[in-house]
Amino acid sequence: MPVPAPPVPTCDVYSPEAADDPVAMLRGIRAESPVSWMPDLNSYLLTRHADIVAALREPRFISGNLTQGLDRLSPAEVAELSPMRESLERWMGHTNDVDHVRFQQLLKRYFTPAMVNGLRPRVRELTTELLDAVAPLGRMDVVADLAYPLPANVIAEMLGMPTSHREQLQAWSRDITAVFTIADVDNLRAGQRSILEMEEYLRPILADRRAEPRDDLLSMFAAAESRGAVSEAEAVANCVLLLFAGHETTANLIANGLVLLLENPDQLALLRERPDLVPSAVEEMLRLEGPASVISRVAEEEVEVAGHRFQPGERVYLAMNAGNRDPEVFPDPDRFDVTRKPNRHTAFGMGSFYCLGAALARVEADECFRLLLDRLPDLRAGYDRVPWRNVVPLNRRLDTLPVEF
Repeated sequence: MPVPAPPVPTCDVYSPEAADDPVAMLRGIRAESPVSWMPDLNSYLLTRHADIVAALREPRFISGNLTQGLDRLSPAEVAELSPMRESLERWMGHTNDVDHVRFQQLLKRYFTPAMVNGLRPRVRELTTELLDAVAPLGRMDVVADLAYPLPANVIAEMLGMPTSHREQLQAWSRDITAVFTIADVDNLRAGQRSILEMEEYLRPILADRRAEPRDDLLSMFAAAESRGAVSEAEAVANCVLLLFAGHETTANLIANGLVLLLENPDQLALLRERPDLVPSAVEEMLRLEGPASVISRVAEEEVEVAGHRFQPGERVYLAMNAGNRDPEVFPDPDRFDVTRKPNRHTAFGMGSFYCLGAALARVEADECFRLLLDRLPDLRAGYDRVPWRNVVPLNRRLDTLPVEF
């Protein structure tokens, strides 16, 4: 087991301070040292923007395989959760470089800015339908009524999923989030159950596309399988990934971004006056409350970053939510400024692991906020305190966000 070399300071991600305000804790860590050690996670932590960028660009740092978190469990639990491990190891971005490039080449044409811009009318239509459903009520839960169903419906339509099962797909995806946290075994069991149920659900649909191809991603996977570019197991696993990642991150962006607007009424007013600033506002939302607050990398071989020499196999967490508030890069870094330029945030990563769905997330958030501002001129918070739920390590999310109008 890797042992940190002194004088790297330690930080406790389970401390009351981390639970109460992870952003404040990260601010202190960033000021103290470029590299910290998290003994509970047997991992290092980088918090400064320049170091995070260097790690993202460093090819000797590979994506932190999700299955490594399972190794913290008992042998019996590891065996019980082995089906989930096998599925996760097929996910694009958690494979070796050759397989990652293979999946990127299959999918990238579906997620180019030009391609996703063609989806704007449909995104607008779906957003309108969701707002129509809640408009007579004068209130809504942004997470349940808008932020989740909008991107879930978009990615499900891109894949070619039947509309009648969209709510079940969202429920499965919520269970899968356990894989990305330091979850307890019961939550991991629920995640495994949902992954396997989703795969079973997808197999017959994939078989239908082999027989009768359509203009959707499932048909693309079926065609790729028929020519030997992917196996059925890889196709099904990566459809699960797309269904999950295609709406989970955007849902967080919409909910988190709306909190920033509600908590900064001057910026909300400015955005109402100048809707042309919505794209810039979305970038600022990504900077301050991006959906991927902390990501992990593993040193494939010895590599030096932030003045520290990492050994092969050592894990490093990149605190994007700290780097994106680094005062060395962002003036007045904790201020939400919808006019901020330049805005060199790292919310979508960099290099070969740059988020495939970045353009789609931007389009969905852009259309969503334009319609929200237009349709709900008196939108206001329906909570006394932002209902953040802290997620180890050093992350937070919204499971609910009541608003009134």
